Amino acid sequence: MVRYSLLRILIFFGFVFLFWLIGLRDNTLLLLGASALASAAASYILLRGMRDEITAKLLERHEAKLEAQQTSGPDPDSDEAAEDAEIDRADDPRNADR
Repeated sequence: MVRYSLLRILIFFGFVFLFWLIGLRDNTLLLLGASALASAAASYILLRGMRDEITAKLLERHEAKLEAQQTSGPDPDSDEAAEDAEIDRADDPRNADR
């Protein structure tokens, strides 16, 4: 992820330098705006593979975390467990007269 961010920054500064050489040095706002748009488009195309790898790793980590939570069951000290116990007591027919 750090490598991806560094490449995005390098692409941005590459476009800043390129547009500065072309002659946009008089208008700083135009120089930075054009560089931001051009670097976003170039990064979208050039860094697609790296972005897909990062997304796949994040998805795997998220799914593993969800699976670990499901296999371990709810934490007995959590608010969810207390609420479930309260609902179970309210639904119990033996507690209907209380």
